[in-house]
Amino acid sequence: MRAFDLAIVGGGIGGSALALTMARAGRSVLLLEQTQVYEDKVRGEWIAPWGVDEVKRLGLYDLLVAAGGHHITHHITYDETRAPAESEAEGLPLSIFREGVPGPLCLGHPHHCQTLFDAAGAAGAETRRGVRVIEVATGAAPRLAFEQDGAREEVSARLVVGADGRTSQVREAAGIVLHQDRPHHWFAGLLIEGADGWRPELQAIGTEGEFGFLAFPQGGGKVRVYGGYPLDQAQRFKGPDGPRRFLDAFAMTCSPENRHLVAGRPAGPLYSYVNADAWTDEPYGPGVVLVGDAAGWNDPIIGLGLSITYRDVRMVSGILTAGDDWSPAAFAGYGEERAERMRRLRFTAKLQATIDMEFGEAAAARRLSLFERAAIDPSLKLHSVAVMAGPEAIPAQMFTPEHRARVLGEA
Repeated sequence: MRAFDLAIVGGGIGGSALALTMARAGRSVLLLEQTQVYEDKVRGEWIAPWGVDEVKRLGLYDLLVAAGGHHITHHITYDETRAPAESEAEGLPLSIFREGVPGPLCLGHPHHCQTLFDAAGAAGAETRRGVRVIEVATGAAPRLAFEQDGAREEVSARLVVGADGRTSQVREAAGIVLHQDRPHHWFAGLLIEGADGWRPELQAIGTEGEFGFLAFPQGGGKVRVYGGYPLDQAQRFKGPDGPRRFLDAFAMTCSPENRHLVAGRPAGPLYSYVNADAWTDEPYGPGVVLVGDAAGWNDPIIGLGLSITYRDVRMVSGILTAGDDWSPAAFAGYGEERAERMRRLRFTAKLQATIDMEFGEAAAARRLSLFERAAIDPSLKLHSVAVMAGPEAIPAQMFTPEHRARVLGEA
């Protein structure tokens, strides 16, 4: 039986970034990926400024920029309760959150995955595609059994890493419990092309009627657009003409520039998900550690999946390269930091969903009240700083029921 230092299940961004980092550190790494081709899953293309810092600390920034990474430098929040000019006058430069980071970094998810996977192989990791993992054993003697091209193999490892996403087989095999919130709204996404009139440096969000939109340019006239809508409208964008009806929903009086999005053409699938947060109490155990969505994920309303994953990779790789203690005790600090990080982001996402993805007269009046009160008391918007600068960048009291009540005008 062949032996490795690390056997990583899942060759997406988290698994491939960890494989690359550890291969560069001289460790023997096996990276297993189920798919033969990375596909557009309508997620994972926007890295917040604090996530870009994590990428830099891992030494991966130049790799991603060379692969086409595109920085967004400006943000506007539109709303049905305000004139477009008023919203645009309050536009926000995105270079203010992390020194040396011009703003969020965008890179198409399939290409992002492939870039890291190829780099991991070039750095010395053994990379496999089209693999079906059939057995995972953790504990004192970690091992994996898998099939590829009809042949069965079995390997041992000092540590098995679960980077295999939301339905993690590794997490299940290790008996690590996943907790999940109830969903609040539907969240759909689509990559469009031909939106050449949309400013390539501008990201925007806004709410009008029964639709909340987000737009993140990818460069070259491509924009990843997202829309939130009520839970009782599950069929709203179903059917063959769903993508067209989805883009038509972006036609908003409050954001005239959305006409460029409406004029765009679908360049990938339209998928809808219920929003939700999920987390694990301890994303590690004897012979195993989890990173990325396998360890729990944040509501996509605030778009922090990649930033969370890159911090996971940075912290776990730091533990693995610091010495030979790879016991559960060595990962306790990672587990504690991640639990508090996800708690704060869960709070932030729930608050943002209440603000942006609730609809009707009462919700619109609440948003208008927040705009007016925040102009006098900017601390009412500090939760949004957690999205851009990182959840540890603002005081702990901003993640309390008292702060939520203040923001929503209930106190």
